[in-house]
Amino acid sequence: MTAVANARARVARLGLRDFRSFERLELTTPADGFVLVGENGAGKTNLLEAVYYLSILRSARGARDAAVARFGADGFFVEADLCVKESHSVSVGFERATKRKRVLRDGAAAERLSDAIGSLPAVMFSPDDVALVSGAPGARRRFLDIMLALGSRSYLHALQHYRAALERRNAALRDAARSGGGTAAAEVWEPALAEHGAKLWRARREWVDGVRGAYAERCASIGERGASQLRYVCSVDDDGNEREALAAALAARRPGDLRHGVTGVGPHRDDLSLQLDRRDLSTYGSAGQHRSAAITLRILEAETLRAACGAAPVLLLDDPFAELDAGRAERVLALLGAVGLGQTILAVPRDSDIPREFTALPRARVTPGGVAPEWST
Repeated sequence: MTAVANARARVARLGLRDFRSFERLELTTPADGFVLVGENGAGKTNLLEAVYYLSILRSARGARDAAVARFGADGFFVEADLCVKESHSVSVGFERATKRKRVLRDGAAAERLSDAIGSLPAVMFSPDDVALVSGAPGARRRFLDIMLALGSRSYLHALQHYRAALERRNAALRDAARSGGGTAAAEVWEPALAEHGAKLWRARREWVDGVRGAYAERCASIGERGASQLRYVCSVDDDGNEREALAAALAARRPGDLRHGVTGVGPHRDDLSLQLDRRDLSTYGSAGQHRSAAITLRILEAETLRAACGAAPVLLLDDPFAELDAGRAERVLALLGAVGLGQTILAVPRDSDIPREFTALPRARVTPGGVAPEWST
């Protein structure tokens, strides 16, 4: 096994100012990770969100940056010393008045925010992850987009260009509907949608094809007795030529899109289908089966990032075993150990909620607005 294969991402130091409930926080963190212990509402999830912010430069909970800033504050600031095969520093500042965000890497300003996305490979397991299975397709598309963008700059760029072209085509459609004009202004954006949408399709399908067997195996390891299936559901039948197929579909849907004011076909309309014994898991699965499938997706995400980034990602666990029966929780923990992930930060309400696999990790007590580590800093 190579040194790269053994590399583990970690946060060596974390500093916060006016982020969520934290007015000020300076924390030097143990290399293997630690456990956050505190009552619900004390701020455990806020700290996990701050760490994950260094990965995607936005809230893990989908909140706008203005909502992430502490109530009454002019903005927020997050900084950290990171180790991802080698050491570097990252800081992110947001100003509420101007709605501007600035990122520094090793003291130098990033020309584009996208240059700093993925500075910290991290995967966050949250109680809300059940929406990956039981929720609307948008949650699953977001899962795919974040994971693939963090591991591939080309995917990130294609996603940015696709979204920009989609926004402009939709705006042109709405303008044409209001003015009673034609669709020429919307048609201008279709070549860009076809080009970049084809790249998104390819990458998503390749990932699903590559992990389909692992998904079934992981679900079985957790304790799922039925046959678990994972497949990509595309809004267009392309016969292997994604770009031409999408271009043709956009042209064919243009009159209908004009009536509705939105683009009705493309990667932004696709889905990641999860099935159990060939039945839709979101409709027929139990709460435990939903949770197991969601955890499996997160484990696959961690393995994907490790392969793409050359380092095991930081593992952020927001009390993920609370709704699992004891048998499933034990098997999930065994699977996590077998996968071999990076630094682990676990958040639980009580010491008694810490699984035995993590009892050796040092602990920090979380109270509203503060964190008291029980290790030397």
